[in-house]
Amino acid sequence: MTDRVRASGSIRGRLLIQLLSGAGILALILFFVVQNFTKQLAEENQDNILRASVTSILDVAAVQNGQITIDIPYSAFSMLGNVSDDRVFYKITQNNIFLTGYDSLPDAKPAKSLSQPRVSTANYLGEEVRLVTSTRLLSNAGVPVLISVTIAQTRNGQKQTLAFISRRVSMLGFGFFAIAAILTVYSAQSTVRPLQQLAVSVSRRGPQDLRPVAAPIPREMVPLVDALNKFMGRLKKSLGQSEEFIAEAAHRVRTPLATVRTQAEVALHRVEQDENRVALREMIRAIDESSRAAGQLLDHAMVTFRTDYLEVQKLDLREMVFDLVENMRPVADLKDIVLNLENSSPLSIMGDSILIQNAVRNLIDNAIKYSPVESLVKLRFLQGPRKIGLIIQDEGIGFPKEDRSDLTKRFVRGSNVGGRIGSGLGLTIVDDVVGAHGGSLSIENNAKGNGACVTLCFPSS
Repeated sequence: MTDRVRASGSIRGRLLIQLLSGAGILALILFFVVQNFTKQLAEENQDNILRASVTSILDVAAVQNGQITIDIPYSAFSMLGNVSDDRVFYKITQNNIFLTGYDSLPDAKPAKSLSQPRVSTANYLGEEVRLVTSTRLLSNAGVPVLISVTIAQTRNGQKQTLAFISRRVSMLGFGFFAIAAILTVYSAQSTVRPLQQLAVSVSRRGPQDLRPVAAPIPREMVPLVDALNKFMGRLKKSLGQSEEFIAEAAHRVRTPLATVRTQAEVALHRVEQDENRVALREMIRAIDESSRAAGQLLDHAMVTFRTDYLEVQKLDLREMVFDLVENMRPVADLKDIVLNLENSSPLSIMGDSILIQNAVRNLIDNAIKYSPVESLVKLRFLQGPRKIGLIIQDEGIGFPKEDRSDLTKRFVRGSNVGGRIGSGLGLTIVDDVVGAHGGSLSIENNAKGNGACVTLCFPSS
């Protein structure tokens, strides 16, 4: 089980939050800018029409027969009616004396210069109105006369127009945000896609594939990929050194032990005293135990290494088992045990030849070791539509019922093994090899008679 990788946030999530926040702020800015601009434009349009109306009234003011006459033109109010259906009010004064219109209508706030029309906003008769006041100076018999005209218009139509425009601007802002959100999601996905492609590329590699990543990558990912390539280079070198060390250690441990055992056997044949012969037999037994334990420990280390670094190729299981049986016949002959291999057609599987040979050798060795003298070990093949297997049956002590499920654990041996030499790693090695190849291992006792029945299965090629 690997340690769970600690995650701290999400790059895609951060990009989405930042970009969507920016898009939302821009949409709000767009809404307020357009709304404010539209409001100003509507006010300027109304003010210009009010000024034109006031000017048209002042233009018709004249002195006739010593009297001030003002014939209000139709166009002065018709242009206001064309804009909207708002109410219009007016007031005309002469030297601040009311002449006609609405006497209570206030004047617009004073401007810097009397020559400029004054524009302001006020409340009149419970409604908000826009006021424009302008003056004109006339001469009546040499006496200056100040004519003042004020026109006001309610702003209901303008408010309705602004509300309509606000709805349209809101829709525009929402559309802008929606488009920005789509582009944001696409941009975030495009940004993290190279990381996802790199992760998929590395995860799809087999354990033995430690080649450097050579695919084109964004400039920002160069340090990451460069560090990954260097790490895989160091790992490849370390794995190579480990494999060489295991092979060298196996040779250097087994060879001296075999030499010492040979010398002990020679000495056993030369000595005559019983106590010396007993001591030499105990030494030979200890050497055998040490040799087997060291050998299987190294085999287990090699299997552990290669299960993460499989060299898979097409194999003929029948031919492999035949070679192993022939190599182990001399060992079986020492106990007059017959190795009976059932004939079969070629059986193709995909796997690591070294690991599978090691697993089958351990099973045959166990069958020989735990079988009595002058017994039979049967080997037959199992062929199905999706799996190919090997069944090994002996006439030995079999497996104990109470602890059979734990026999594949390291250094665990059955309670009925007695004084037989063993390390408790044989079935562990077999189980590791089968697991690495996606196969299965079955450990049972023979249905009829004594002995064990071990079934080793692999997926067919």
